[in-house]
Order: sequence, then C-alpha cells, then structure tokens
Amino acid sequence: MQLAGKYVLHAAPPIVWATLMNKDTLARVVPGISRLEQTGDHTFKSILDIKLGPVSGSFTGNLQLDDLQEPNAFTLKAQQNSKIGNANAAIKINLAQVDETGDTEVSFDGDVKLSGMLASLGQRVMGGVSNTLTKQFFSNLEKEIDHKPA
Repeated sequence: MQLAGKYVLHAAPPIVWATLMNKDTLARVVPGISRLEQTGDHTFKSILDIKLGPVSGSFTGNLQLDDLQEPNAFTLKAQQNSKIGNANAAIKINLAQVDETGDTEVSFDGDVKLSGMLASLGQRVMGGVSNTLTKQFFSNLEKEIDHKPA
C-alpha cells in the first residue's frame, strides 16, 4: 500500500525537525502509541493500539529514524507485529521551507507492506484508516508546534 501526501505547518523547517526528533513529542504525535522506548540512536521499541476498520489490535515492534539529513529529510522505518497481522513501512519524509513566511511543507512518500488479517481487510478499509491516522498525526504535530516556545 502506497502512502503519500503533503501538509503545511506554520513553523520553520528546523523547528519541525527538532519536534519530530524528540522522543517524547514523537510519542505524543503518532496516533496510537502507548509506549515508546529509545533503544539506540534514533531507534525505538514501540507499542501501538490502533482500531483498523472492524478490528483493533495492539502492535509491538520497532521504529527507526534513518537517512537523517538535518533539517530537510529522513526516512521513518517501522516494523510492527500483532495477532491480526504485521506491517512493515519505509516512509521518506521531506521538510521544505514554503516561502518567506517560514512555513514548512512536509511531504511523505513510502510503501507499507501488510500481512495476515491486515492484508485481507483490503485497500479500501486500509486506505481510509491510513488517511484518518495521517490527519490525526498532522493535527497532533501542529498542536505540539503551536505550544512550543518561540
């Protein structure tokens, strides 16, 4: 399943970068994370509780921030396992200053591979869930940035 999109945040790229690189902030902005434990430089053990259409599951696995090019780009790699299936993702995230306003356009593009019951839910259900989670992520991120001291 392909994940791609863009979102504009009202903050400069270095502020968005710092927000995304902070473990505590990351735990607050990623939908469903109930636990995020740092295991190394930019690697984390995670537990996510997510409702996916008619089913819900608790996922355990790893998150990694890779290919860091501060403050412009990184790749989010996730490997999550649950009783209802597994998900592996690699999402390239780019941060670009929009114009002289200092806003940042966050663009993302990547692939998510699903197995088990997750794969059988189908593209329509999973597409809707991923759109909802993406909107929730950016809404949470925007709130975090709005509450940061300048």
